[in-house]
Amino acid sequence: MDEVFRALADAGRRRLLDSLNARNGQSLRELCAELEMTRQSVSKHLAVLEAANLITTLRRGREKLHYLNAEPINALADRWLSHYDRDRARALADLTRALETPPMDSNAFVYTTYIRTTPERLWQALTDPAFTSRYWGVEFDTDWRAGSAMTWNEGGAATAHPEQVVLESSPHRRLSYTWHTFTPEWARRMGVAEGVQAELAAEPRSKVTFEIEPLGDMVKLTVVHDGFAADSTARGMIQNGWPALLSNLKTLLETGELLQEPEPQARS
Repeated sequence: MDEVFRALADAGRRRLLDSLNARNGQSLRELCAELEMTRQSVSKHLAVLEAANLITTLRRGREKLHYLNAEPINALADRWLSHYDRDRARALADLTRALETPPMDSNAFVYTTYIRTTPERLWQALTDPAFTSRYWGVEFDTDWRAGSAMTWNEGGAATAHPEQVVLESSPHRRLSYTWHTFTPEWARRMGVAEGVQAELAAEPRSKVTFEIEPLGDMVKLTVVHDGFAADSTARGMIQNGWPALLSNLKTLLETGELLQEPEPQARS
């Protein structure tokens, strides 16, 4: 946590976070131009923020794009600040909300967390129905081969569609698949209003990608959920669901217990 506080103590680094909060997924060149800072200064600040896990980076072609990562702030709130009263935590709670506000010009949701486990164990947790049912409340029926169909089993009902497929599958390294179908049956199980379900069904199908990178006795997990339309209803819903779900996954792998029991709610 010391790295997070040190990173946030500098006004220049807070300006970088503000810039990414307004428009996520910027390159080094774009950040330099917007903040009128030298390339060297921005690079140094970004290195500190990345070391504190407050930002995460993804390669897109020849460019390196930078995204806000709210996981450290969530960790402060969930594992430390909960021991104190709300008034004392208000400033950091405001920062949490700011970091988790959907970006205006980039709809990709990017979240990085570090889990004390192995790539093999994490892969199992992402694919084995016995695992996913514990922290997610969902079981996937698929052989996890690229191009294979996926059936989502949730709340005692199955959702299948020809476009629900595995996109990439490199065991212990990378997994990607299209998101589930927003059917009327799904909406009724999740308590989603009919009008909201209609909005969701009209949007293009999004996809989620899990990138797994071993780091000593830990694993870096980066989740990228993208493919949303502008002003996407689904984008706002997954924004709230993924942090809680990934916290549950991390706690389960590190302690064998759940942070909270998965609830039948619309996380997508």
